[in-house]
Amino acid sequence: MNQQRGGTLVGFIIGLVVGLAVALGAAIYVTKMPIPFLTKGQTRSADSDAAEAEKNKDWDPNAPLYGKKGAKPGDKVDESKADAKADTKPEPKQDAAAKVDPTSADPLGDLAKVKSAEPKPVYTDPFIYFVQAGAYRSNDEAETQRAKTVMLGLDAKISERDQGGRTVYRVRVGPMDKVEAERVRAKLEAAHIDSAMVRVQR
Repeated sequence: MNQQRGGTLVGFIIGLVVGLAVALGAAIYVTKMPIPFLTKGQTRSADSDAAEAEKNKDWDPNAPLYGKKGAKPGDKVDESKADAKADTKPEPKQDAAAKVDPTSADPLGDLAKVKSAEPKPVYTDPFIYFVQAGAYRSNDEAETQRAKTVMLGLDAKISERDQGGRTVYRVRVGPMDKVEAERVRAKLEAAHIDSAMVRVQR
């Protein structure tokens, strides 16, 4: 039995030494091999760096976005050509897009300013709207329903009303316009909360 213990220990030590030798051989082999995708020994000269810098001096990564003309939005056009083109074109109808300066640094922002400055037709609805998410006999039930609507991101309020000698606690969102009321009602319906749109004369 003593011989078996000694044989096991010797076998373990021999296995450890052989494993270390294999690992050392693999490490030497890997460090001596050339690394793929890496060109060792290729150095760049100052001339090649200067040529690369000259080539990339006027490079524009957005060039494909300018279209077939190849003109950058910030390029200046020869004024005599611009005047000649302006004389030949008929005067178009003035709309919001025509009021925006095409050489502006922010044409979308300018268009938004022009659109917001235009007078909008005034539509006055004779009603204001509420979305009622429930009517309850106790304030606790109404608070529970109000909490559910608040969790949906809606600002619900509880109002008391006497109906037939009893106090009813109504959970309502509003006042708002009709479009907003329909949006709120759809949101409540999506959350499986029964609701009704209530309109009140202004």
